[in-house]
Amino acid sequence: MKTAQQNPTEPIGSGLVIIDKPQGWTSHDVVGRTRRLAGTRKVGHAGTLDPMATGVLVLGINKATRLLTYIVGANKTYTATIRLGESTITDDAEGEIVQKRIAAALTEEQVHEAVAKLRGPIEQVPSSVSAIKVNGERAYARVRAGEDVKLAARPVTIHKFEIHEIRRERAGKVLDLDVTVECSSGTYIRALARDLGEDLNVGGHLTALRRTEVGPYTLDRARTLEQLAENFEYLPLEDAADALFTRRDLTEQERAELSYGRRISSNETNEVTAAFAPDGTLVALLKNKGEEAKPELVFATAS
Repeated sequence: MKTAQQNPTEPIGSGLVIIDKPQGWTSHDVVGRTRRLAGTRKVGHAGTLDPMATGVLVLGINKATRLLTYIVGANKTYTATIRLGESTITDDAEGEIVQKRIAAALTEEQVHEAVAKLRGPIEQVPSSVSAIKVNGERAYARVRAGEDVKLAARPVTIHKFEIHEIRRERAGKVLDLDVTVECSSGTYIRALARDLGEDLNVGGHLTALRRTEVGPYTLDRARTLEQLAENFEYLPLEDAADALFTRRDLTEQERAELSYGRRISSNETNEVTAAFAPDGTLVALLKNKGEEAKPELVFATAS
């Protein structure tokens, strides 16, 4: 991964920061810390991680915040531990246990069969303490106020749900599953844990969660906040766009047209394309409209 380092004597550029979020921090906490480290207020994130979770959190700085809309919808990959035999109010280990059902009678075959049912396109009801807004207010805020919140099911796709290990804990009363999940945007892993437990009639919740991939950005590219405090590295805007989209190299004439917001000849693909000037500068993101390519976002305007 090409990275740029912040020069303390110069304003920071634009790019993506791939952070390994620490446990106990909210995504907003991480944004606030990054603003201070980068010396800019223009920082945003591409989808939250719960405080309990760790791993890949993608942040945009300056012009790269405009890329975040495209990253939010990317597939995600997680490693997680699911406990069968206990249900919690939050569907994860941060909430109080509301029901215990002994899971000793469960066989590994039953667990694998139940997991298989949750692969592919499914309808998932998010946790009632999620950040989804209900009539303008976060669902978790309504739950904390004592309201009984029921959220509508939404379609998600579970591309992979793989069990690595099954452990019997607490004299066999609970089963802990170490799993990997690759899923579409909008999937709640704690809801998977809850639904798996309910299908097996023992209840379930999430005890550990680590996000390892967001689209093309992986954990091996991520930096901790401590590492960023010592050496602030980020993926420059051009490299970030090159990783996200199909690349189109422009002629000088095409660059000039796009810098004024004008359309040019169509792309070879109907997907969003990153258009680069001859000098390597990111000019725009393009999308075909009929027989022409229209700029969806323009980064380099005419001077």
